[in-house]
Amino acid sequence: MKLFVTGISTDVGKTIASAILVEALEADYWKPIQAGDLDNSDSHKIERLVSNTKTIVHKNSYALKTPMSPHAAADIDNIHIKLSNIIEPKTENHLIIEGAGGLMVPLNDHDTILDLIKPTYKVIVVSRHYLGSINHSLLTINALKAKGFKVGIIFSGDEHPTTENIILSKTAIPFLGRIEEESNFDKTIIKKYADIFKPALLQL
Repeated sequence: MKLFVTGISTDVGKTIASAILVEALEADYWKPIQAGDLDNSDSHKIERLVSNTKTIVHKNSYALKTPMSPHAAADIDNIHIKLSNIIEPKTENHLIIEGAGGLMVPLNDHDTILDLIKPTYKVIVVSRHYLGSINHSLLTINALKAKGFKVGIIFSGDEHPTTENIILSKTAIPFLGRIEEESNFDKTIIKKYADIFKPALLQL
C-alpha cells in the first residue's frame, strides 16, 4: 500500500499523522521535498517518533534550505525542481509519502504537489479546524476525487462536530480517525494512535 499524506493547509498535523500511519503499518517513509529545518526535518521527526524496527526513512529528492514554498525555496538555492528527479524509492514495504503544504503548493512554474501523486496512490487528507477549513477541506477532497483518487480523512485537533459532519456528508469519504490535542507527541502516544488507526487503514 502506498499512501500520500496531504493537508488542507500548512501546519495542520501532516507529520504527526504520517508518523502514526508509518507506525500502524510498519511502513517506510518518504518526504520527496523538504523545505527548511534541514537539521530537524520531518524525516528526523519520523525517526524519533516511530518505535518499530522495520521502517526505513528514505532520502528527500530535494532538501531546500529555506522554510517557504518549494518553488521559492528552490529559487533561493538556485535549483529548479524537476518531476523527473523525484523518483519513488524502491521498497517491498508499505510506503507513506508526505507532501509539503497543500495540493496546489507550487514546485516550479508548472507543477504542484498534486502532480507528485501517482494514480496508484491512495491519499489521506489531514484536516484541522479553523475559520475557512471547511472550504479548504472540500476543495482539497474534491480536487482529488476529480482525479480519481481514493481518499480518506484524518481530523487533527479538538473535535468540531458541525465542521466535521458537513465535510464527511458532502464528500462521503472514509473517516480514519482523529488526532487529539496532546501535550506532547512521543513514541508511546504515536503507538497508541497507530493501534487505533490500523483497522481503518487496512480497509482503505
